[in-house]
Amino acid sequence: MDLGISGRTAVICASSKGLGRGCAEALAQAGCIVVINGRNAAVLEATASEIRASTGATVIPVAADVSTRAGQDALLAAAPQPDILVNNNGGPPPKPFREVSREALLEGVVQNMATPLELVQRVIDGMVARNFGRIVNITSASVVTPLTGLDVSSAARAGLTAFLAGVAREVAGSGVTINNILPGVFDTDRIKSSVGKMAEMQNITVEEATKRRLASVPAGRLGTPDEFGKLCAFLASAHAGYITGQNFLIDGGAFRGTF
Repeated sequence: MDLGISGRTAVICASSKGLGRGCAEALAQAGCIVVINGRNAAVLEATASEIRASTGATVIPVAADVSTRAGQDALLAAAPQPDILVNNNGGPPPKPFREVSREALLEGVVQNMATPLELVQRVIDGMVARNFGRIVNITSASVVTPLTGLDVSSAARAGLTAFLAGVAREVAGSGVTINNILPGVFDTDRIKSSVGKMAEMQNITVEEATKRRLASVPAGRLGTPDEFGKLCAFLASAHAGYITGQNFLIDGGAFRGTF
């Protein structure tokens, strides 16, 4: 399917690896100019080279911390008028809620709520003026179903979701959509680290923690960044203009809900 976004410019935060990279690759395959981002310059450059080689797309790497003003400035200097923004950022590590300090709570809110909101504020008026924009936020399945130890991440991402629910309706008539993708367990460094922390919290082996996590997934496997990226690319496409303010759960059926 031609997604109708060839030549569009996409900014994908935290995209040197994992789910962000999956989104960058899918958007590059769709013909977008992609601005990728990460804090490790060497890893970022390697990713940029690999995406260029596999897709032929223009890939602009920006090594920066998107949670800082300087990092956001660097991203938008590379793409002053993005058509597509994919918000993504690492979440806090699992921790028992009784051990969450005020500082850790505030840091989680900065990383997973304030940062994406700041970027939305900076790009959305340009999208409205051009009568086209796609904003996709990578949040978490923990927004709709509790995951032990991820309380700070869940709260911050749920706050982002609630904040943008009204914004999505405000700009929908201008050709700008805002949607969220809620990943379950995917084959990324993040899940490996998370499972390791869970194992430590529960005093079990990593193998046992992994087995327990997968036991809750009817699909019986981890998701892949590639299939995640394909969903992101569709939501960023010309065909998704009538979809806005929605949460797309992609978790292999782990969430046991009918609606």
